[in-house]
Amino acid sequence: MKRAHDTIQLAHGGGGLLSRNLIRDEIVPRFGGGPLEGLPDAARVPMEAGDLVFTTDSYVVSPIEFPGGNIGHLAVHGTVNDLAVCGARPRWISLGLILEEGLSLDLLGRVLDAARDASAGCGVRVVTGDTKVVARGQCDGVFINTSGVGDPMPGFRLDPASIRAGDCILASGTLGDHGMAVLSARHGIDIRPGPTSDTAPVHRLVEAAAPFAPHVRFMRDPTRGGAAAVLNEIVDGRAFGALLREADLPFAAQSQAAAELLGLDLLGVACEGRLLLVCDDAAREGILAAWRARPEGRRARCIGRVDDRAGTVRLETVMGGRRLVDVPQGEVLPRIC
Repeated sequence: MKRAHDTIQLAHGGGGLLSRNLIRDEIVPRFGGGPLEGLPDAARVPMEAGDLVFTTDSYVVSPIEFPGGNIGHLAVHGTVNDLAVCGARPRWISLGLILEEGLSLDLLGRVLDAARDASAGCGVRVVTGDTKVVARGQCDGVFINTSGVGDPMPGFRLDPASIRAGDCILASGTLGDHGMAVLSARHGIDIRPGPTSDTAPVHRLVEAAAPFAPHVRFMRDPTRGGAAAVLNEIVDGRAFGALLREADLPFAAQSQAAAELLGLDLLGVACEGRLLLVCDDAAREGILAAWRARPEGRRARCIGRVDDRAGTVRLETVMGGRRLVDVPQGEVLPRIC
């Protein structure tokens, strides 16, 4: 097999094309099959007493603290969300800490307080963990690994292969806020008021959509690579595509201003508290109404539809033209989560 790169590049962690290639070419062939098939955010594991859903993730965000949260919020919310978008009710998580020599105990306390508050707010329990300390310079303060276990919710049968032309693409809120908040904090971008991370749990939005579960085809939280990466992933190699409407895309004014200043497309920027959902048209208004009844879903919108343009994601602009929305090729923003 001919490789594009012989070494790991920073962009391999960005959620775009290189990330996809790394997983497809190097990781899945060694461990693939079974629950890994299709690369869900969490695996449904059959047990004698009933299935459980299991996930794991690692967090290396820089800076550790950013407008709207810190790595502690992010670790809990990210794990809860990975379970939720696979149709599970989150129950328990683990908390593994890698700490750098010289880390301020006050900063560590704020991170642990955030993880405690986030887990309590999500209704999940931290039930196990681990702590390691590495020498100064071997870790940027603190890295966190979390794993989570949840119960499958009845009714959801999520499979990208079930998506059909005419289905609706829903977003639960503004897109790209987390990435722009981290970028602004890292580089001292002085926009006031500036972007604020959307880090938050989405499991209550999934529960709100549960009455419509038979109509739901797919759910995902658009983290690394943003909505563009998620949508390109689900249309890749399929007989359908996606057509988004620029006029219907929900963007926060602060994030949009920062993105325009830096020449970034918010569709390719990470969220950490948003839900993308594909459903048939019959469930669209019911799901949107259920989401908008909750604070975290008040800006929910239908942002486009599935069509028969195989394997492509396109955007209908406010001027009436259309352009491709490609999968991010490199790393829009390193160390985003």
